[in-house]
Amino acid sequence: MAEKLLLKLRQINRWVAIAVGMLYFACAAIVLVDIILRQLGSSLGGTDEISGYVMAIGVAWGMAFALLELSHVRIDFLRSLTATKIRVVFDLVSMFIFAATVSIIAVQSWPVVAKSIKNGSTANTPLETPLAWVQVPWLAGWAWFAVMAWLVFIAAMALTMAGDFKKTESAIGVFPEHEAV
Repeated sequence: MAEKLLLKLRQINRWVAIAVGMLYFACAAIVLVDIILRQLGSSLGGTDEISGYVMAIGVAWGMAFALLELSHVRIDFLRSLTATKIRVVFDLVSMFIFAATVSIIAVQSWPVVAKSIKNGSTANTPLETPLAWVQVPWLAGWAWFAVMAWLVFIAAMALTMAGDFKKTESAIGVFPEHEAV
C-alpha cells in the first residue's frame, strides 16, 4: 500500500514538474522576445517582474517533486556512520520535522494572501500586477508541498512498521552519491 502511494505521488509530481518546466519555458520565451524587441528599439516591459513571479510559483510547486526524487540537500554525516535501523530513525525524524516546517510555512503564507485579496493589493511596479494572481498559485504550491511531505512521511512510517527498512530508506533517505557519478 505504502509503495503504491509513493509510486502514485511520484507519477503525479512528474506531471507537476512537466507543467512547471513548461511555465519556465514560456517565461524564457517571453524574455527572449523582450530581448529581441529591445534590440529593435521596443520592449514588452515587465519581464523581470514576470520572471520573478514565475520563479516563486515554479519553486513552490517544484519542491514536492524534489522531495520525492530525494533532491533536497541533507547533511548526512551522522547518518552515514550508523546501522540501517538508526538511519531510518534519523530519516523519519528528519521527514517529520521537514513536513512540519513546510506545513508551518504554508499555513503562515495564508494571511499574506488573504490580506492581498482583502485589500486588492497590487505590485508597486509599472505592471501593477494584482498580487493575489501570483500569491494564490504560490500558496497552492506550498500547500501541495506540505501535503506531499505528510503523505511521504506516512508512507515511510508504514514501511517502517512493516519492517521494510530498505524501502523506507529508498523513500526518504538520501540520494546515494555513488549513483550520481
